[in-house]
Amino acid sequence: MEKLIINGQKKLLMKVFKKKYYLLILFFSINAFSLEPIAYLNSLGYEPAQKKLASSKNGMITSQHFLATAVGEKILNKGGNAYDASIAIAFTLAVVLPRAGNIGGGGFMVIYDGETKKPYSIDFREKAPEFSSKDMYLNKDGTFNDLKLSTFGYLASGVPGTVAGLWEVHKKFGSLPWNVLIEDAIYFAENGFEITPFLADILLRYSEDLSSFPETKEIFQKHYPNFKNKMLVQSDLANTLRIIASKGRDGFYKGEIAEKISSEMKTNGGLITKSDLQKYNPVWREPLISEYRDTSIITMGPPSSGGLHIIQMLNIIENFELNLMKHNSLEYINLLAEVMKYAYSDRSKYLGDPDFYEVPIKKITSKDYAKNILSNIKIGKATPANDIYPGKHLMKESHETTHFSVADKSGNVVSMTYTLNSTFGSKVVIKDTGILMNNEMDDFSAAPGIPNQFNLLGAEANQITPFKRPLSSMTPTIVLKDEELFFTTGSPGGSRIISAVLQSILNIIDFGMDLEEATFAKRIHHQWYPDILEFEFSLDEEINMKLQKMDYVTSIVIPLTCLQTIMFKDGIYYGYGDFRRVDAFASGEIIVR
Repeated sequence: MEKLIINGQKKLLMKVFKKKYYLLILFFSINAFSLEPIAYLNSLGYEPAQKKLASSKNGMITSQHFLATAVGEKILNKGGNAYDASIAIAFTLAVVLPRAGNIGGGGFMVIYDGETKKPYSIDFREKAPEFSSKDMYLNKDGTFNDLKLSTFGYLASGVPGTVAGLWEVHKKFGSLPWNVLIEDAIYFAENGFEITPFLADILLRYSEDLSSFPETKEIFQKHYPNFKNKMLVQSDLANTLRIIASKGRDGFYKGEIAEKISSEMKTNGGLITKSDLQKYNPVWREPLISEYRDTSIITMGPPSSGGLHIIQMLNIIENFELNLMKHNSLEYINLLAEVMKYAYSDRSKYLGDPDFYEVPIKKITSKDYAKNILSNIKIGKATPANDIYPGKHLMKESHETTHFSVADKSGNVVSMTYTLNSTFGSKVVIKDTGILMNNEMDDFSAAPGIPNQFNLLGAEANQITPFKRPLSSMTPTIVLKDEELFFTTGSPGGSRIISAVLQSILNIIDFGMDLEEATFAKRIHHQWYPDILEFEFSLDEEINMKLQKMDYVTSIVIPLTCLQTIMFKDGIYYGYGDFRRVDAFASGEIIVR
């Protein structure tokens, strides 16, 4: 079976990348900004006729790496359920998608259980260490010290939650043995996997940061500067995964692995202790549920901000007949931009860890509150950001996250988003473990009034407090229709996750797009501050001029989101892996034996 996966990897590589490896660099080239989606897809090495839409009666998987998708499919074919497949995919992504997949980070999972017809959600977000403090990144006079302290190195890491979260899901819903679900991750870590052109480009671009720590350099820069056709081997990580496979949660949070993490932290100025690791706990939280048109939206609540604001924005938008508007017309863009401004301004003030701060969930998601906002929105006009709420506290969040969706033949559905925060997290690999650590402490509000690379605003609700979880934009979402799956979706992309998931929902429900059209459609984004309206790829010049006359500041940006969506229609599952990140792949022809 392992041999089949490796052979499949080579076949998929040939299929996906053809012979146009060198064109991958266009993903990060300013010349790509003006491309339409089809031309952009071609620039990444795809043939225009090639489709990534998959269909099956027995289940579906979409993830950001074809090897992880193949592993999930293998688990379903072994008789595992969607929860088993999700655990296997998550551990595999920790190996094959090291920039975001992880066991040194954390995230969220939204679930719809096909047997009980009940929704669930679990929060395994990282926690601030016991010895952290709200002033830990400030100078004695209260001024901000150095952004790098919260983004780079040992002091940037929160207590990881991924392994504990997956363990809890397995205890509650798993069917196959725990160790079986980690076998393929161990295999790819021990034997290596071929570095894709996309990963090669990332390893090259991040070579300086990845060379800052000896352990990290040895693993990720071994083949510098020529990564093409090389194998990425992570032997220490394979050994760590073996321990986790054998001992479960305790293999990570107690014993030799915990000892190595705490020892490295102590030696290098980090804060995570053995006590922090032993005390870590994931939390089963009530998912947020709301009605939109003729569907039910099931999504993640705080400390994820995404689900709450998805519901808030849908409550406003339902007052408009979007199907009478042209998609991405001037009127539609104007409406979305204004709605997004109000949601992101609320995010800056009211969102944080509900275990430490009373988030006004009912108020923000109420229909009455939506009507109050609606009364302030004037179509044909742009409301200046400062007229909505002049935020003062800045918060950061990376674009490098990963999302996957899984559905099985029994109707179990999993929507999971998890992350290290920035690309390759803190860039620290714990010695002799292969564990790449997160830099999630940067997702807290570290200091007021400090400009940062992501430009999200936050306040007291999200200040650093021991054992607290930082705010996130991750938005795993499941949509039901007539009490069965309609579609499930989610994305990486930092602050843009929320707007991407929103537009995915609108594309399918209001504009009646099929899965491919809904994913392919160009996305816009406005996060209130900075007061800039962003567009993927290109913008019609006539619409651009009219938007500027309304006083919008417009900007063409590189695509930073990557929706992983599964739709269920007429007894068939359909999956689509977003073309915006070229390693994404939907499974096809799942045959349950």
